[in-house]
Amino acid sequence: MVIKRDFYIDKLTSVRHNGLVKVITGVRRCGKSYLLFNLYRDALKAEGVGDDHFVCVQLDDDDSEGLRIQCERR
Repeated sequence: MVIKRDFYIDKLTSVRHNGLVKVITGVRRCGKSYLLFNLYRDALKAEGVGDDHFVCVQLDDDDSEGLRIQCERR
């Protein structure tokens, strides 16, 4: 079952071309990734954005290790 999040999709879509980075925050396991990787992506595709305009990176995947910033622990 898919729960539509039209409120959040509408907010993201309304500020899409304002030149600012959008930050999605929330408690753990509340659906942030699902909102972006599924719902928002589907909304953009419905507007005609092609698959070649999407880049999805799972930073917790071992294959993406080179993309993560390594921080020094003091």
